[in-house]
Amino acid sequence: MGFFDFLADTGKKIFGDNEEVEIKKEIEENNATMPIENLEVKKEGETVILKGVANNSEDASKAALIAGNIKGVSKVVFDDLSVKDESRVEEEIYTIKSGDNLSKIAKKFYGDANKYMTIFEANREVIKDPDKIYVGQTIRIPKLEK
Repeated sequence: MGFFDFLADTGKKIFGDNEEVEIKKEIEENNATMPIENLEVKKEGETVILKGVANNSEDASKAALIAGNIKGVSKVVFDDLSVKDESRVEEEIYTIKSGDNLSKIAKKFYGDANKYMTIFEANREVIKDPDKIYVGQTIRIPKLEK
């Protein structure tokens, strides 16, 4: 599939002795909306390596965003992460900058600030409140259906 780059010094702080277990736990908390079967997580320095079977490319990218939005992670790599449905969801990956909010991002990508909920819904795994995003956070920008 590929890899995603992130800012290592931003993101959610995880606690515990085993970072791999904590990252896996973060991904599995969202199993209802994006199940990854036989998920394996390995962390080498600032790189997280994901293995398993995703339903589709959207679920795989959501898992990568969850892992990448953890402090200390600069790259997420898929190693033998397969997808059941090979069709691709059209989306862009965006890293939040100073002064951004979801309305401003929606205006930039869709020409309509009121479409911010489309971005929020596509990123529920990494954004818990549409008013609480942070600089350096990486999110998905789905293409609008016509």
